[in-house]
Amino acid sequence: MSENQPLSLGKENYQNFAERYAAAIETKPHNAYYERPATLSLLPNNVQGLRVLDAGCGPGIYTQWLLDLGAEVVACDVTPKMVEITRQRVGNSAEVYCADLEQPLTFAGDRSFDLVVCPLVLDYLLDWYPVFCEFFRVLKSDGILVFSCGHPTADFIYSQSQNVTSADYFKIEDFVMEWRLFGKPYPIIKSYRRPLQAILNPLIQAGFCLDRILEPQPTESFKIADAEGYEHLMRSPGFICVRSHKPGQVVG
Repeated sequence: MSENQPLSLGKENYQNFAERYAAAIETKPHNAYYERPATLSLLPNNVQGLRVLDAGCGPGIYTQWLLDLGAEVVACDVTPKMVEITRQRVGNSAEVYCADLEQPLTFAGDRSFDLVVCPLVLDYLLDWYPVFCEFFRVLKSDGILVFSCGHPTADFIYSQSQNVTSADYFKIEDFVMEWRLFGKPYPIIKSYRRPLQAILNPLIQAGFCLDRILEPQPTESFKIADAEGYEHLMRSPGFICVRSHKPGQVVG
């Protein structure tokens, strides 16, 4: 990244928060008992032998899970501390790069992956079309992309609850939230909120075929850990998960 380029939101958010985040999300209900089970349910039933890109790997939870099931994993994250944590977690079992998803993935060859996983990362990126184009490039024919992000309805409702009078559902807007579930000092996390069409249309325009949309509900383990949060998420969305694939060659 050149000196004239702004710091990525992912790096800005996590460079001083990475260790606290890594220590919490193994069991934090919104991650362990809500987003992660939903995202994993969209992956192929058998990942053994698949070459997988963990795009925006954070502290390496998904990387480790995929390795444990026999996948060959390449991971990347924009935050150097996250890269360090992931390398400590998996050792030499995976290639782990410090890379910005808003830039070309120079470490990844064309048609070199069977699966791309991108959990809770894209919200920190303004323009999704070039990111999806890179994922399309690195995937083999019939390769699968699974990603999760903030639910557009949930994020818009939150903006309204914070009296953001300029909030416009149909625009891509700055989205700022104080994360209170990680303890004090509460981290202030900056991202972007966008309408559903700004989630799906760039995916389709990049060439992907949409397979499934999942608006998850929390698991019973979430209920045990946080009954109030469970009741809320049983009635109101928090995240949205998407599975798509790169279509194979059409013969004839």
